[in-house]
Amino acid sequence: MNIIEIYQKFPTENDCIKHLEYVRWKDQPRCVYCNSPKTTPLPKENRHHCNNCNTTFSVTVGTIFHHTHLPLQKWFLAVTLILNAKKGISARQLARDLGVNKDTAWRISMKIREAMMERGQRDLLTGIVEVDETYIGGKPRKGGPNGGTSHRGRGTTKTPVVGMVERQGKIRAKVVKKYQLKSKDLKSLIRQNVDIEKTTLMTDQYRGYAGIQQIMAHKVINHSIWYVDGDMQIPAQTCHPFRNKVATDSG
Repeated sequence: MNIIEIYQKFPTENDCIKHLEYVRWKDQPRCVYCNSPKTTPLPKENRHHCNNCNTTFSVTVGTIFHHTHLPLQKWFLAVTLILNAKKGISARQLARDLGVNKDTAWRISMKIREAMMERGQRDLLTGIVEVDETYIGGKPRKGGPNGGTSHRGRGTTKTPVVGMVERQGKIRAKVVKKYQLKSKDLKSLIRQNVDIEKTTLMTDQYRGYAGIQQIMAHKVINHSIWYVDGDMQIPAQTCHPFRNKVATDSG
């Protein structure tokens, strides 16, 4: 498809959204957070309301088009220009073609190329998959924020990373924003990387994982009582003799 065909086929934002909805859902929109088909369209907002988890969402959630202020038609044009450029296209040339600044064009091209690379990694994790979040970054300097001290856990200013490990298999890691550690964002991230029909998810007791049992098998490990080694749950007192802990199915 060339740029003339893009203009002809997708002349408005609504045309772009309808195309994305058809590609993603065909004739049955599903909640991007809980996978429920019980949704109600909100045509004026180009969004949908989930009657199961009571949240609203658009078709762009979980895609490279999410949280963008750029018209979708320009995104479609950018994809076409990058795919049709046999020798590649520079950020400056893309900026001129789209009528945006160089930095915006660079971010667009990076997102599109990342999505193209991910096509080879689309095999979803299956079996027993462990998910946890961690925080990365160096020690704070003296005289810096918080007086050179570092808060631990979720109160830290470090960068959060969500890791997903398939038992004896593949590993996925995703750098996220702090606000993306909420339940609906974690559900969306898990759905993008895990086969919810063929997987048992193992997590700790972080409340961001609450409600995952609604879409897939989910077990919660209380690390003050148990650790996991293979399919075995090992009492924490083997490492921490003064702790007491239980593992339970979520829900």
